[in-house]
Order: sequence, then structure tokens, then C-alpha cells
Amino acid sequence: MKPALAKTLPPPVPSFRQAFAFWFKLGFISFGGPAGQIAIMHQELVEKRRWLSEQRFLHALNYCMLLPGPEAQQLATYIGWLMHRSWGGIVAGGLFVLPSLLILIALSWIYVAYGHITAIAGVLYGIKPAVTAIVIFAVYRIGSRALKNWLLWTMAALAFLAIFLLDMPFPMIVFVAAILGAMGGKLAPQKFEVGGHGATQKSFGPSIIDDDTPTPSHARFTWIGLSKVILIGLILWGGAIGFLCARYGWDGALTQMGWFFTKAALLTFGGAYAVLPYVYQGAVTHFHWLTPSQMIDGLALGETTPGPLIMVVTFVGFVAGWAKEIFGPDRLFLAGAVAATVVTYFTFLPSFLFILAGGPLVESTHGNLKFTAPLTGITAAVVGVILNLAVFFAWHVFWPQGFAGSFDAVSAIISLCAFLALMRYKVGVIPVIAACGGTGLLFSFIKIWLVQ
Repeated sequence: MKPALAKTLPPPVPSFRQAFAFWFKLGFISFGGPAGQIAIMHQELVEKRRWLSEQRFLHALNYCMLLPGPEAQQLATYIGWLMHRSWGGIVAGGLFVLPSLLILIALSWIYVAYGHITAIAGVLYGIKPAVTAIVIFAVYRIGSRALKNWLLWTMAALAFLAIFLLDMPFPMIVFVAAILGAMGGKLAPQKFEVGGHGATQKSFGPSIIDDDTPTPSHARFTWIGLSKVILIGLILWGGAIGFLCARYGWDGALTQMGWFFTKAALLTFGGAYAVLPYVYQGAVTHFHWLTPSQMIDGLALGETTPGPLIMVVTFVGFVAGWAKEIFGPDRLFLAGAVAATVVTYFTFLPSFLFILAGGPLVESTHGNLKFTAPLTGITAAVVGVILNLAVFFAWHVFWPQGFAGSFDAVSAIISLCAFLALMRYKVGVIPVIAACGGTGLLFSFIKIWLVQ
């Protein structure tokens, strides 16, 4: 077929095997956070392969942005479901997470078993200030997009003060922000107006699922289909939490991990940076599964692996399972791997259910889905919560022994350089982390040389 003619006809429908190969590949190249992952999917599926049109892609993305959970993974699940029914969605969403799960289990094991070695400790020393800079940059990036007027700025500031000064639980902040958003939508609707994603719709040629393509039969809404998904979801969640409770008791470490990360999965409005303070409050302050320093190290490892950033919970689970010795002192790796898998399962299960249950409703409201005022309020509060996370990281990185100790000027300089690279020179996250890790390694060897 000639290239000109190929652009006037939709491409052939990919087989399940071809789709599987693409989602498998995506799981290993999905670096760059949600923005980078969404950009990769847009380039591959809208521009190159033309599996669906720009309008259908943005329609699905808008829905995923409304949901708690990792929007890029949910978008992959949505597209896989739209193309190849429920199993297509499960494969697409599962392969988006699986490579990162395996990689993080391996990195977590290296961290807890060999993290004391000079070379590894030096690399982590350089990565920690880079992560601080990345979170500060996330505050700027999300805030500049979400805070469009003084009222939303005020809500962000109040959220920051609530969690920083009053130590208010993250779920309470989300709840209050939603109420204020709902009230604001009625009293000052112009302040809570929400635009689109700012993407200009383009045509890249006819797509398999085009703007005017009828909704596939499996994607049409029925009450029976909705009930079936909800029932299966309750069985998958209830069966897993019931087994853990029966085997280890309600107060067992694995049971509490399953319950805690189920709640975390339902509160991740605004992406991983927004839920990290909640994970910190639970994993570090309440359960004492890991230390503040380990939490920062976990985020550093999460930034260097493909997949959603929320995969940092895999690290949290591994360290918790290892530290609690849930299978005894002789099976530490098994304890960490099982705990990491349990945490990942309960974190991502709701995302699959949201897509498989809500997707048909979204397809029936083609072109009409918009952000609600309560969600706008939540998004504003999320900016303040992320700012608190940035302050938390800066405190523990720049003053590792607390304010009574000495200021770590080297970490501050590394963090400043990393922020300038991200902000001014638009350097990617992975190169920044690699450069900072190398700097930390070099500095650790210089200190040893000076001592000797």
C-alpha cells in the first residue's frame, strides 16, 4: 500500500498478541513520570499506530485525571480495555506495573542488604538532594498549572499549613478541600472553571477508533456489566484481605499493609507526590515500617525505574517485610518480596476496577466529561501537600542530624544544581539523578581520600 493511501485508511486492527507486545515494551520504557508516560502513549498510539484518535485519547485521559491513582497506568488500562475487552485492559495495566515491580524488588534487596557499602551509600548521598529538587520542581510545575487564581492559591496555602503546623491527616485535607471546592463552585463558579489539558487536537489520519467510531459492544454500559465488575472486585479485594487476616490476624503486618495501601490507593488525587505524605504518615510515623531517611531513598529508587512513581510503595513494602522479619530471620528476602507484592496488589487493584467499571459510563458521555469543582479544590490542596513534602525532604537532607546539627552544604549545592537543570535547562529526571548519583559517589571517595 502506498504511503499516501495508507494515511487515508485506518490501519488494521492489532491482534491481542501484537497489543501484548506493545504493552510489554511500554512497561520497560515508561520513564519520565506521568507526563512522559502519557507523551509516549500519545506518540505511539495516536500518531504512529493510530489505534485511536486524538479526541478519543484526550477523552480517556480526562477521565483518568479525575480518578485517584496513577493516571498514566489507568490510561493504558483504558486503551487496552477499549481495544481488547477486559483482558486487554488487565494486560495493558499489569504490564505497565510488572517490570517496575521486579526491578524495585531487586533494587530494594540491594539497598537493605548492601546499602552500607561505601559506593552505594555515596550514590544515594547524591541522589537524595536530587529527589528534593525534583519534588520542589513538581510543586512549581503542578502549582503553575492548577492554581489559576488567588482563591486556589489560598486553598493550597491552607492545606500546607494544615499538614505542616497541625499535622492534619491527608484524608481529612482531601475531604475538607472537596467540600470547599463544592461550595466554591456554587458561590464563585468562575474561580473553579476548569479548562482542558491544553492540547491542540490534530488529525494524524483515520484511526481504528476514530472520533465518530461507534462504541464497541463490550464497552457499552449495562447495569449487569457494572454489577459484575463490582462483584469481581469485591471478591478479589475481600478474598485477599480475608486470607491475610485468617493467616496472620488483623494486626499482622501483611494484613495492615493491605488495608493501609487500599486506603492510600483511594486517596491518590494529584498523583504520587500527593499521596506520599499520607504514606509517610502511616509507614514512618504510625507503623514505623521504615525511617524518614529510608523513605527518601525509596523515592530516589522509584524515580530511577520505569512505571508509575507510586511504585515507591513497593520499596516501602519490601523494607517493611524485611525489617519486621514476617517469615523469620532466615527468610528476609522472601518476606520483603511478598510484602512488596502485597502492597503493590492492593495499591493498583482499585485502578483496574475504576476503569473496567467506569469506562462504559465514560464512553456513553463522549465529549462531555469535565472536571468538577470539588476536584478542583482537591487539586489546589494537593499543591500545598506536595510543598510540605518538599520541606520534609529538604529538612532531612540538608540537616541530617536535625536543626541542632550542622548544615550539609554539599547536599544543598547538589540540590540547587539539580533544580536549575530541571527548571532552566529542561534536563530529564533520569540524567539529573544519574549525574547527582555520580557526584555523590565521587564526593564519598574524596572524603575517604582526605581522611587517609
